[in-house]
Amino acid sequence: MTIRAIFWDIGGVLLSNGWDREQRAAVARQFGLDATDFAERHKLAAPELELGRMTLEEYMAQTVFFRSQPFTPAEFRAAMEAQSTAHPETLALARDLAGRYRSYALNNEGRDLNEHRVRTFELQTFLLAFFTSSSLELMKPNPAMYRLGLQLAAVRPEDAVMVDDRRQNVEAARSVGMHAVHYADAAQLRTELATLGVK
Repeated sequence: MTIRAIFWDIGGVLLSNGWDREQRAAVARQFGLDATDFAERHKLAAPELELGRMTLEEYMAQTVFFRSQPFTPAEFRAAMEAQSTAHPETLALARDLAGRYRSYALNNEGRDLNEHRVRTFELQTFLLAFFTSSSLELMKPNPAMYRLGLQLAAVRPEDAVMVDDRRQNVEAARSVGMHAVHYADAAQLRTELATLGVK
């Protein structure tokens, strides 16, 4: 077994989740939104956002600015973007491994937020390509997304490992023949990658 490529989830692995339940709840509290109404509106709009069929501006129009608000879309977007923070130890590990293994992102995220996170945390300096749901119009855990990422990277599944913090996504990666690590933290990840020969 020889691992040649590492596919990284971004939210929950390299960085904090960008716009998951906890982040949405924090921003909803900050702006005094009706949590139930916001959650229902998000549920309908989120798949279109993450599949790249809706812009962040359109998402905000449907979930927040369908009525007059005492704050601006720019202020709300800034609060959304501020939810993104680095996982420093994991980022350092990923940067180190990128010197010896082809490294790619494979993640679910809307285009606007993904571009902000890539730029802010300089992910393009060590990841060769970004196979993102909003670009591929597929979402994990659909096995087709993993197969397409492998095809675009020209990597055989048995030569690749997927790192993800969601168990269902790990299972989906394994279902197409990839190796996979269910991420908990940098130390655990380093140990599990070592068992695959990734050092």
